[in-house]
Amino acid sequence: MKNKKRVQLTIDGMDVNVPEDYTILQAAKEVNIKIPTLCYLKDICEIGACRMCLVEVEGAKGWQASCVQKVAEGMVVRTHTPDILNFRKKNLELILSNHPAMCQSCNRGSTGCELKTLANNMDTEFANYAKNQEVITANQVLEVDEGISIYRDPNRCILCRRCISVCHNIQTVGAIDVINRGFNTVVGTTFNRPIDESKCVNCGQCINVCPTGALQEHQSLDEFWALMKTGKHLVVQTAPAVRAALGEEFDMPIGTDVTGKMVTALRMLGFHKVFDTDMAADLTIMEEGTELIHRIQNGGPLPLITSCSPGWIKFCEHFYHDMLENVSSCKSPHEMMGAMVKSYYAEKSGIDPADIAVISIMPCTAKKYEAQREELAATGYQDVDMVLTTRELARMIKAFGIDFPALPDGEFDNPLGISTGAATIFGATGGVMEAALRTVADVLTGQSSDSIDYTQVRGNEEGIKEVTLEIAGLTIKAAAAHGLGNARKLMERIKAGEHFDFIEVMACPGGCVNGGGQPQQPSSVRNWMNLAEERAKALYRSDQESFVRKSHKNPAVKELYKTYLGEPGSEKAHHLLHTHYIKR
Repeated sequence: MKNKKRVQLTIDGMDVNVPEDYTILQAAKEVNIKIPTLCYLKDICEIGACRMCLVEVEGAKGWQASCVQKVAEGMVVRTHTPDILNFRKKNLELILSNHPAMCQSCNRGSTGCELKTLANNMDTEFANYAKNQEVITANQVLEVDEGISIYRDPNRCILCRRCISVCHNIQTVGAIDVINRGFNTVVGTTFNRPIDESKCVNCGQCINVCPTGALQEHQSLDEFWALMKTGKHLVVQTAPAVRAALGEEFDMPIGTDVTGKMVTALRMLGFHKVFDTDMAADLTIMEEGTELIHRIQNGGPLPLITSCSPGWIKFCEHFYHDMLENVSSCKSPHEMMGAMVKSYYAEKSGIDPADIAVISIMPCTAKKYEAQREELAATGYQDVDMVLTTRELARMIKAFGIDFPALPDGEFDNPLGISTGAATIFGATGGVMEAALRTVADVLTGQSSDSIDYTQVRGNEEGIKEVTLEIAGLTIKAAAAHGLGNARKLMERIKAGEHFDFIEVMACPGGCVNGGGQPQQPSSVRNWMNLAEERAKALYRSDQESFVRKSHKNPAVKELYKTYLGEPGSEKAHHLLHTHYIKR
């Protein structure tokens, strides 16, 4: 690749040499000059709407938005003159004057809110606008939308449009947009309908990029406290991506695996059993791998498309319902676990399923919606009773006064706490496919292969990763896509006639490790560190360190099929572990 031409410019008296396609904002970061932003997110929202990043360019007419203004040879830039500092402060004051000063009731807190952080850094306080706040409080007519997965409070919105950009440009869902003009401008759905009545797929990426508390997950903690009082047998399960990110909420380095501490904390919170969703991920591979082999050998609809991501499932139901027969009928792992808890575990323990409550700790806001789907009630009861996000679990731990980093490591409960390395990597994009290929290769060849690291499908550099494998005389062409915009591109290729046998789709960019319920990092971190990659490293390390790295070799899974389910794909397995979808 030809090297990009570089230009020389001066920023605040410092010489800077950067590629010619850089913006002033990017160039300033190269020499550690911090220009404040609110609306800007690299490669997602670069529109210069908030005007916080204005700078002075010598010879130019008026100030320039540094997030969109390209650099030029010989350019002289001043970023923090007295006039610019005064303008930024006044601009921020105008934003604050129309923002409710209710920080105590906002789960973004004093450190997680980028607006509050900026106000503190610029010595601008909400209290300066008490009179304005009285008017806002008295005339607050913007209705809060309490969706099943996503909670929207337009009163806290600063119209930065980050959420719109990620919904339209990255996820290609387009569930929200700007409505009205001038002082009446709001971000909302078509005809301003509730979010649950829109084409929103509940992925929660809008929450991850929101700089304030305007977008949050549906708050389930009060519902959980009420559930604890019922006396039900509380069973909790945790997804693989949670253990790779939970530590961030307690100032631990990004990518720290906190599995043992998490298990200990969950027991301290009062759960009766702590199971691992990874075990159900191994079950998913057994069922989905069997389904793939059956379709290839018997002329079933191909490609087989994975069904672990509920955001992707709803996206498919909305936009590609003519291809629903291609989607695996397997439930997502946490729903499989819920079904096994209320059948196998209930029978083994002598507990009435009606007296069991299954709580899933997930990196995903879409799981909240999924858990309420009528199709997911194999035992006559919902497979999963409640979903809490990684962030909500962190708030529970803090509410109990637990010193999380100091906790000793605990172990998951048996029999539904034993898992393999293959299950752990489910949380990273390409992980489901890699885990499936490890098992499919062994089943087709009838022997255990030593080549189990399918690195071709790992990483976030490409939105779509492809691999063609020759296994036991069969050619399997597979692809993995992360982010719904990339999934759309792949689906269009299939509709145009391109052949694939197996496809993995994760709704969130980077996979579950970057789910809508994961710890929120400020835009500066999101820009300069690939969160998904750093979190995924923890999962791949765990896989490498696992004694068993193939799902079909999980001893607990073997026992489960031998004594309860029969063979993978059996009538009983299909009743408990499979589902169907809806054309929307």
